[in-house]
Amino acid sequence: MARVLIIGGGVAGLSAGIYAQKHGHHAIVCERHFISGGNLTGWNRNGYHIDNCIHWLTGTNPYTETYKMWEELGVLGDGIGIYRGESLYTCDLDGRRLSLCRDIDKLESDMLSISPDDKKEISSFIKAVKAVQGLSGIAGKEHDERLGVMGAVAALPLLVKYYRLTLGELGARFCHPLLRKFFGCFLSESYGAIALVYVAACFCGDNADLPEGGSLAMAKRMESRFLALGGELHLRKEAVKINRGRRSAKSVTFADGTTVEADYIVLTTDPAMTFGKLLDKKMPKSLAIKYSDPRLKRFSSYQCAIACDLSSLPFSDEFVFEVPGRYKDILGGKDIIVRGFAHEKSFAPDGKNILQTLTYCSEKAAKRFIEMRERRRETYETLKRNIANAAIGALEEKFPELRGHLSCVDVWTPATYRRFVASETGAYMSFAISSHVIPNSTGNRISGLKNVVLATQWQHVTGGLPVAAQNGMDAVAVIDKLERKKKHAPSGSAEKNTTIVVRRKQQQRV
Repeated sequence: MARVLIIGGGVAGLSAGIYAQKHGHHAIVCERHFISGGNLTGWNRNGYHIDNCIHWLTGTNPYTETYKMWEELGVLGDGIGIYRGESLYTCDLDGRRLSLCRDIDKLESDMLSISPDDKKEISSFIKAVKAVQGLSGIAGKEHDERLGVMGAVAALPLLVKYYRLTLGELGARFCHPLLRKFFGCFLSESYGAIALVYVAACFCGDNADLPEGGSLAMAKRMESRFLALGGELHLRKEAVKINRGRRSAKSVTFADGTTVEADYIVLTTDPAMTFGKLLDKKMPKSLAIKYSDPRLKRFSSYQCAIACDLSSLPFSDEFVFEVPGRYKDILGGKDIIVRGFAHEKSFAPDGKNILQTLTYCSEKAAKRFIEMRERRRETYETLKRNIANAAIGALEEKFPELRGHLSCVDVWTPATYRRFVASETGAYMSFAISSHVIPNSTGNRISGLKNVVLATQWQHVTGGLPVAAQNGMDAVAVIDKLERKKKHAPSGSAEKNTTIVVRRKQQQRV
């Protein structure tokens, strides 16, 4: 049995802990916050529950591999409900609306009814969504139409088209203003168009939905699974230094003055906050390239939770509309996303609802939030109040029936994410997909440290919950492999042989 010390109790850390326990190791998860889950969290304010994380969870289709992983982690299955909304989002422009609905054929017909002149581009997008489903298996056997070799070859030029376009550029190819708006309002216009193709493929394949109870409940289920398997969880346990030996890490020192030794150390933290700080070592080149690539932005947002006295809303699921002119300077973004939680009855008192607004902001703007909170706290708090007032004003202007029924519950910004999850720029996902960038993963080994393994969403372009969970699983697979090699190494040469194997692997991956 190996002693596995995991730094960070988010999704990647809990996943690594669960799989380590399942594979016969002893896992110790140490989390700096007073609650596990990382970004996967929520909190209560004034009788309302605020859900921080999940807009959709990839892997809710039982016929997919990702669903099986969530089952193993205790997230899905065993009677845990899944909310499947009618649409992923609805775009509004001057009173006309278009929804990305679950029925892909209905989506096509809805777009054609709005603009028959855009038939060529509409057909291209629908074909691309179905092609991604057929190539990847992300929508399960009930939705995927396996393409085969010839079908895959035929689909390749179509997918290359979306790989080369941003969502803003894709929208500009349409004649109708509502369709132009539709393709660039839900995700940032700077995103690669292939990102929306993938999201639509998942949603229309019943593979991007909401687990019962929301983000915090999901994190608690993972924590319960980990503890039930015999794992150790230590909260308010902040790592400050990894103590290195010649070719391995020996222990970790924590802010409370304690030092914990381990056979293996799994790092789930933002590499920008790890290398050169927690770990006295340069970031691996393959990761450093990602962080320095100007095409790979670390996006974030500022969000408001708003209490609503109305039990019914003039929209469903997520709704996107253009920020009214008078509020653009404060909100900064072009569009505002608002979502209600009527499907979660426990999130608000009887007869009421909790709304959440989201406005994307750039990496540069996110850094300004962080700097402002650190150096000009009063100014920061004033800005938060102004953002809340602007969000409420925008909602009331768009939906006059809401006027007088809204009040602010909470506001959080990139500085909030920096404070609670130690994300360098306050980003809650890793790098955004840009055009001409193929989503890719970085290896989880660190040159010169044979017993330290990475398990973080930042290894992958886009990141997200499934990526974090998968990387936690992969980290344990590495540990298993190293343990097997030690077990079968000739007596007296285990150390030498393992080192050779590790170095060879590093040359391939890092």
